[in-house]
Amino acid sequence: MAQQSLEPRTTAEDAGEGTRTAAGRSWLDRYFHISHRGSTLAREVRGGITTFMAMAYILLLNPLILSGKDAAGDTLAQQALITATAFAAALTTLLMGLFGKVPLALAAGLSVSGVLASQVAPQMTWPQAMGMCVMYGVVIMLLVVTGLREMIMNAIPLPLKHAITMGIGLFVALIGFYKAGFVHQGEATPVTLGPAGELAGWPVLLFAVTLLAIFMLQARGIPGAILIGIVGGTLLAVLLNTLDVIDPGQWASGAPELHGSAVSMPDFSIFGNVEFGGWGEVGAMTVGMIVFTLVLAGFFDAMATIIGVGTEARLADAQGRMPGLSKALFIDGAGGAIGGVSGASGQTVFVESATGVGEGARTGLSSVVTGLFFAACLFFTPLTAIVPGEVAAAALVVIGAMMMMNARHVDWSDRATAVPVFLTVVIMPFTYSITAGVAAGVISYVAIKVAQGKAREIGAFMWALTVIFVVYFALNPIESWLGVH
Repeated sequence: MAQQSLEPRTTAEDAGEGTRTAAGRSWLDRYFHISHRGSTLAREVRGGITTFMAMAYILLLNPLILSGKDAAGDTLAQQALITATAFAAALTTLLMGLFGKVPLALAAGLSVSGVLASQVAPQMTWPQAMGMCVMYGVVIMLLVVTGLREMIMNAIPLPLKHAITMGIGLFVALIGFYKAGFVHQGEATPVTLGPAGELAGWPVLLFAVTLLAIFMLQARGIPGAILIGIVGGTLLAVLLNTLDVIDPGQWASGAPELHGSAVSMPDFSIFGNVEFGGWGEVGAMTVGMIVFTLVLAGFFDAMATIIGVGTEARLADAQGRMPGLSKALFIDGAGGAIGGVSGASGQTVFVESATGVGEGARTGLSSVVTGLFFAACLFFTPLTAIVPGEVAAAALVVIGAMMMMNARHVDWSDRATAVPVFLTVVIMPFTYSITAGVAAGVISYVAIKVAQGKAREIGAFMWALTVIFVVYFALNPIESWLGVH
């Protein structure tokens, strides 16, 4: 596969895409550093649209995760959850684009939502659970303000940063294959091809066709290959569905058609429904453990994603450090509090941001475009169901392949490098957890350095991270020992 060139365009090429013909655009160029980062207005818009299309599934998936009952037996209204998810994603992504000025989009973090739904809500009410979400966001913002979060990220050795990028690549690819129905849990094996060891159904075929089409367009060096593939796959899906070629029940995310009116009014009924205190029998120790778990889920997933996407966008320097990282980290932390107040759970940087980067996005303008599309979804929620999940999944697999190219930067002959990189890369998809992959890489890196008698090369923050991650892996035994349930 030929990777799209990320080098700065010539003046003639920029003019060809109309980036310098209007005075208004020159202001955008200066504010977002479009030309300085080797991008164009067309690339940024295209990247922003592509990122939104790859993330749109969150508008349906997050409400599904948060639709369970809390300790009081109450549930959150589905329409209100969709509104909250769209609003929080729009606000945080716009903040990232306008002030962070990087091509990173935010939405409800599935790891955070999963913790809230499975571990927090069964012990307290939903307003109290959202209060926990606000608390973890404040903790992360404090870590950013004190400089600790950026120092931790910069302390990660460069080989591990490449490993994080590759691990996220495999993780993203696995998500794509699974969402498309290409990979299933087997009866006698952990995973298998299709639901019964074979591929079945038109939607999976459409995924395969879209995937191959994108790869072929990239091989030809055609700009906008991912976006063209998604749009083409969606149009083909709509056509096949209209002709009744595909049984509507075969679509994992629903048939690609418009149900009723395309316009709907937003439901802000759960906005600001947050409570602090009144946890009753939960206790301070449990509350502390909940906040600690949410911080781990939000902190290291976002850290790994920012490193991975930033490296892919070539925003990082030779040591893997990104300029303006503190702003991006603060906005990501604020996303936890914003998500809690909105009722959508913590917002975090999405790995799907890599799809826009794959289309050439290099600045915050692409995030502004993505944020505006999320804002539009407040009123056009029914339209989000048109893009089939199987079609969007193809873009995730393509991005996974592109991110795996970082393997060329790893010295595989050095065991102190190769083993941590290997563990980081494979554990992310095998455990379905970015945090677990980062943890395994950090711990193994420190352990091997100690075994080689090079403990002085490790650094204080890597030692601190090792302790934190050891606690992370041993959290369940610790909770049992302390009598916390």
